Amino acid sequence: MIRDDAEALRTAAELAEEFRPGASGRDSRRELPRAELDRLTATGLLAVTVPAEHGGADVSAVTLAEVFRLLASADASLAQIPQSHFAYVNVLRQQGSPEQRAFFFAEVLGGRRFGNAQSEAGTKHLQDIHTRLVAADDGSYRLTGVKNYSTGALFADWIPVLARADDERLHVAYVPADAPGLTVTDDWDGMGQRTTASGTVELADVVVPAAHVVPHHLTFTGPQLHGALAQLLHAAIDAGIAAGALAEAADFVTTRSRPWFESGYETAAEDPLLIQRFGELALRHRAADALLATAARAADAARGDLDDDSAAEASIAVAAAKAYAGSAALEIADALFEVSGTRAALDGLNLHRHWRDARTHTLHDPARWKIQHLGRYVLNGTRPPRHGLL
Repeated sequence: MIRDDAEALRTAAELAEEFRPGASGRDSRRELPRAELDRLTATGLLAVTVPAEHGGADVSAVTLAEVFRLLASADASLAQIPQSHFAYVNVLRQQGSPEQRAFFFAEVLGGRRFGNAQSEAGTKHLQDIHTRLVAADDGSYRLTGVKNYSTGALFADWIPVLARADDERLHVAYVPADAPGLTVTDDWDGMGQRTTASGTVELADVVVPAAHVVPHHLTFTGPQLHGALAQLLHAAIDAGIAAGALAEAADFVTTRSRPWFESGYETAAEDPLLIQRFGELALRHRAADALLATAARAADAARGDLDDDSAAEASIAVAAAKAYAGSAALEIADALFEVSGTRAALDGLNLHRHWRDARTHTLHDPARWKIQHLGRYVLNGTRPPRHGLL
């Protein structure tokens, strides 16, 4: 059990240093981080957002964002796996009944993990959900559909499934990973975040008790932080990738790179042109971290006094952090090769994993729409929409 924010941060920093040495090898071999995820779970870090009244540490958004940033700086794939876990803990916090919260928070405190079966491929758009939750005569439900990009499902004890009920409204069904009719396939073959096992979940007439179904559509009927908190963790992952790539670039240049012959210096690290470039990259990195911290504070402030205005401020702050951190991660991961030289391109060094991870992760949702909402908010005072991605 982790008891407070300070312990959560200390644990995350220790785990990041523990996981960092093996990250490149896991990526190159596509070796799924089961042992590392079990180690992460055993520390109690996955239970830190359980409300205090249920026995959890109930850490701040500032702390949770830093936990993810630290983990992603070491291994972006490993950090991605529990992102949905925390999102669906939050769904229970917002819309779970007292009985559902008591049951599932006890599961999380006991070390059980939530996965994710949310997105579907081949539909009209992201929120065109076809998976069906059909009421049965005995009061239970039957769940049928196919989900893609199901990060965390392969490692989960419970798989939250986003589905439409008979009234077309969105619900989340929490399904045990060993439920009859549920199949998880490790068919993810993305170029980046290779070890997240973000594959396919198939549901064939899966029986779900009514007690395990949460009315997610109610989340968006009023001021909410569901999207802001979920996106905050994505921004933290991007900021972590930027930090990891910059650290690796600095290490490479100071230990392996040769100076350009025209510089007149004995080492590459003395080259003023390289120093200038590292300064520029450090500014990007620091700005990403600063925007992340600002967004997390806005989320904490809104949680303490939630209304339309505070929710909008939190969503806008998170949108800014996510848009900026994604571009910073891509620039720094690309510049790693620019500053390091030809040898950095050797495939065996696997330095390209930072760019592959950044490019893959930033495809999750487009930054251009976040910037649109920023512009509308600043120019016209238009609050961002309530749809879970802001």
